[in-house]
Amino acid sequence: MAISKELLEILVCPLCKAALEMKQDPAGLKCVQCKRVYPIRDDIPVMLVDEARIEE
Repeated sequence: MAISKELLEILVCPLCKAALEMKQDPAGLKCVQCKRVYPIRDDIPVMLVDEARIEE
């Protein structure tokens, strides 16, 4: 089960408060501003800055 569109619309990056977008592989949510990728484990987004990685 993927992240619902409604949930994706209300989630924001906990660091910079920018919008998130689903990555091509469904393993993470990427911040459009700071480029951090928050992992998704067992269909639950892990919105912890310490768990995120930075991608370009």
